[in-house]
Amino acid sequence: MPFAVYLLGLAVFAQGTSEFMLSGLIPGIARDLRVSIPAAGLLTSAFAVGMVVGAPLMAVLSLRWSRRFALLAFLVTFLVVHVVGALTTSYGVLLGTRVIAALANAGFLAVAMATAVALAPSDAKGRATSVLLGGVTIACVAGVPGGALLGEVWGWRSAFWAVAVALVPAVVAVLKSVPSGAPGPSGAPVPSGAPGPAGSRARGELRALRRPRLLVLLLLAGLVNGGTFCTFTYLAPLLTGDTGIASSWMPAMLALFGLGSFAGVTVSGRVADRRPIPLLVICGPALAAGWAVFALTAGAPVPAVVLVFVQGTLSFAVGSTLISQVLYAATGAPTLAGGFATAALNVGATLGPWLGGVTIGAGLGLRSPLWVSALLVAAALVTAAVAHAVGRPPSAKPVEQDQPAEAQ
Repeated sequence: MPFAVYLLGLAVFAQGTSEFMLSGLIPGIARDLRVSIPAAGLLTSAFAVGMVVGAPLMAVLSLRWSRRFALLAFLVTFLVVHVVGALTTSYGVLLGTRVIAALANAGFLAVAMATAVALAPSDAKGRATSVLLGGVTIACVAGVPGGALLGEVWGWRSAFWAVAVALVPAVVAVLKSVPSGAPGPSGAPVPSGAPGPAGSRARGELRALRRPRLLVLLLLAGLVNGGTFCTFTYLAPLLTGDTGIASSWMPAMLALFGLGSFAGVTVSGRVADRRPIPLLVICGPALAAGWAVFALTAGAPVPAVVLVFVQGTLSFAVGSTLISQVLYAATGAPTLAGGFATAALNVGATLGPWLGGVTIGAGLGLRSPLWVSALLVAAALVTAAVAHAVGRPPSAKPVEQDQPAEAQ
């Protein structure tokens, strides 16, 4: 795997940390800017909405540029708005920086996915995807406790400064390691400064995205990620409430879920390129069953702790494999496929917690998000089965251009 792909993963880690760390900074932000806790919480919602809306829009915008320029533009924008956020005393300005940061993050992820699979060998899209999503999982492990620790010791602004500083080596790495003329959507090189007509490229990529199998894969990825973040969002109250684990252990429990997530993307990166269907057929039903078993056994600490790790592993193994299959299925639309994959993941990450909150608010208890997660994954399994039954298997790799040379 080219070293540049790992450097892109480093940048994804820094940006993911910005997203996840905010949950531990809300009280400090509310006190400092003299706003309510719900108002400070809108900073998280603004980022999520910006990611959903911004992913396809920023992907289209980036078609006007070479990939290195697009990556640098999004990274520098993300860095600058964090400096502004660290300096501002205005809630409105801070809210605006979160929206802009989300747009930049969404654009970067879309282009980074396309760049990673273009730099990787033709039969290693799954490994390239796992490296990028590995950055997200490490951010999940380090972002929440790290941001909370910085906020406690030096105030919430220090966490924003830390993200800005962490992005500096990523900017240098992109300048040094990503080719200035990264391959275009057809695989032909696009010289720096001459990326081709953006309108025709966008129309070509949009046509490639109309394939029913690709749309099914995006739907599956959104449903699985919805199940993942439905439970992850309410994991702490579940474990401290129904399970009875002390609140002091919650950073360790969140880190355990993150470690499982990292294990999941690592395993899927090694398997998804060669055996994606067996992985999905085995791990998909196991993921749905695991959420149901978690719901039934959440009152006991030992199975709960084990399932925190197992479900993190299965969730990201299945999710990462689905995203790699999106990129395999969209050889004619790598940048927009990355954008829509990012949007699908964030739609799930927004819808899942909302559904979990609805069930808790309806009085169904702290275990109810686990059942919602099981139902969302079950819906993905039914969707995949129906798609297969009508002759369009959603997980099969396309034969043309995507198989390893020895398999063609």
